[in-house]
Amino acid sequence: MGTRQKHGRMAAAYAFVLPAAVFMLVMIGYPVLYNIVISFRDVTAFTIADADTEFVGLENYKELFADPSFINAFRQTFIFTLRSLVLQFGIGFMLAIFLCKGFPCLKTVRSLIVISWILPITVTALMWKFMLSENGIINYLLMSIGITDSPVYWLIERDTALWGINIANAWVGIPFNVLLITTGLNNIPSEIYDATAIDGANAFQRFFFVTVPMLKSTLLSVLVLGFVYTFKVFDLIFVMTGGGPVDATEVLSTYSYKQSFSFYDFSGGAAAANVLAVILVTVALIYMRTVQKED
Repeated sequence: MGTRQKHGRMAAAYAFVLPAAVFMLVMIGYPVLYNIVISFRDVTAFTIADADTEFVGLENYKELFADPSFINAFRQTFIFTLRSLVLQFGIGFMLAIFLCKGFPCLKTVRSLIVISWILPITVTALMWKFMLSENGIINYLLMSIGITDSPVYWLIERDTALWGINIANAWVGIPFNVLLITTGLNNIPSEIYDATAIDGANAFQRFFFVTVPMLKSTLLSVLVLGFVYTFKVFDLIFVMTGGGPVDATEVLSTYSYKQSFSFYDFSGGAAAANVLAVILVTVALIYMRTVQKED
């Protein structure tokens, strides 16, 4: 292949990539950079139209970390994320092992499990909002089997509101965990299990000394992706509770939204969004470094 032909193929390749690159720069790159810029300036409903807003440096970030509401949202974001990870990863892992055993109607069961993942989040949020209401099916079932004598006000009381969101979010995330872990389990050679069985290993030993080590990279990917998806959840919480009652379900994403579009403090909202982004980027970098070390 001649040099001219190689250059022609490279030019064609760049031509195909260029539209996507331009789209990414315009629709993602510019908003991210603009968000960073206004977090260092005084941009409110009164100053947003000004050609040159006042540069305030780190003042927005200082005010942010001095705000008790932000500290509360910061803490609750981690609580919400860790609870959701435990629920969706634990249940997803058990379901994946169960589905790998094989039984009649396996494909039908897999299809039903995936439904909760492919539903629009707004639909899921509204559905769980009704199910967790005073007269919803969740309270009906709890009272029917004698767990409670009176309805639980899941999304109205401070002590239970975040748990209600956790349950709904876990329901959405479980299929994702099941799909990835099932794929990892199916890629483990059956000969390894046969060899360990011959050596006298019981089911407990095969699980902890064969299955878990062989799934290490898969489980790490599931946990990191689950953390990223859950940490930035906005629509589910906004539709179900709007961050209430009394900030009981306020997280960084809803806090940032309210600062920008309820209080019109665009700089404060941008600063909160940047804090969220830094945390997610840090987790992603740690994950990439861990994977590189393993490779």
